[in-house]
Amino acid sequence: MPRKIISIVAAALALLPLAGCFSLFGYTATNPRECLVRAMYFESNRSSTEGMFAVGTVVMNRLQSPSFPKTICGVVGQKNQFADGVLNRPMTEQRSLASAAAIADQILAGARHPAVRGATFFHTSGMRFPYNNMHYVLVAGGLAFYEKY
Repeated sequence: MPRKIISIVAAALALLPLAGCFSLFGYTATNPRECLVRAMYFESNRSSTEGMFAVGTVVMNRLQSPSFPKTICGVVGQKNQFADGVLNRPMTEQRSLASAAAIADQILAGARHPAVRGATFFHTSGMRFPYNNMHYVLVAGGLAFYEKY
């Protein structure tokens, strides 16, 4: 096989564990890196690396808070907090998957989106709520990130 094809096949096989291709058979992500990738992939506008980076930062902020589970998969899998099926739906858009995986590696190495600060919450950017305890810090990837007081 030509080298280019071998490289493409090798890259695709490396991403296969993240693809969620076994979700039809009850697959659920349990690897911290995969859980982080899935949160960023399903929550942010998949074309926005800034949005993915911000979602990943929120996951890590929650991990540091006593109000949330103590593992990345626990945070991402917490009921009614992230997209339905976040831990088991197939991830089919390979370009976005590759971006989310690269950003997850940066986040796991300690990188954080500086504008997110200590925010542990976000919602779709077009929504508005009547609460006085929401301090917005960033809009990115179709999401509004906020801290609660």
